[in-house]
Amino acid sequence: MRLGPPCLAHKMKKGITPKGKASSEKLLLSPSQVLKKLKELAKEIIKREGTESLVLIGIKRRGDILAQRLATIMEKMTDKKIPVGAICITFYRDDLDLIAEAPVIRGSEIIFPLEGKTVVIVDDVIFTGRTIRAALQEILDYGRPKKIRLAVLVDRGNREVPIQPDYYGIKVKAKKEDIVDILLKEEDGREGVFQRSRP
Repeated sequence: MRLGPPCLAHKMKKGITPKGKASSEKLLLSPSQVLKKLKELAKEIIKREGTESLVLIGIKRRGDILAQRLATIMEKMTDKKIPVGAICITFYRDDLDLIAEAPVIRGSEIIFPLEGKTVVIVDDVIFTGRTIRAALQEILDYGRPKKIRLAVLVDRGNREVPIQPDYYGIKVKAKKEDIVDILLKEEDGREGVFQRSRP
């Protein structure tokens, strides 16, 4: 386990800014639809990857929440406990490079071996792909998994590196300047996926 400073910029990868307002908010997923998509993701991951060597590693602050939810759903489906770890990546901004040009690892919570495991990285949204690239580097520092897969709730496109999810809940057509908010009750007090365009 490697711990670092708290994740302070976890919202920035979605294009959320501390000042200014966006307009034209559109609901993409309601709370019940989020649950439905997670159940579909869990079922598909189990079908394709099995559970024998499966571990989930979520990217804080919402990817780790989704990873815990997926593990709970999988355990109910299979009666098998799925190990869950987390990586904190911060000080980055995917839409406007005002903080740093690349994601920075700020700590990891991986207390199980990764050698020979099927690792599924879990995140709330994939945008440019730079966050996932940083997560891959961190995971490989821990050991050599049998394979690494990527599961996200939302794929919003606009990739800058050739990284694509193996599993996704929904794909969204969004401009690079658009904002896609993934709100989870554990972190935000309310739940849903929303898309907004800047005014």
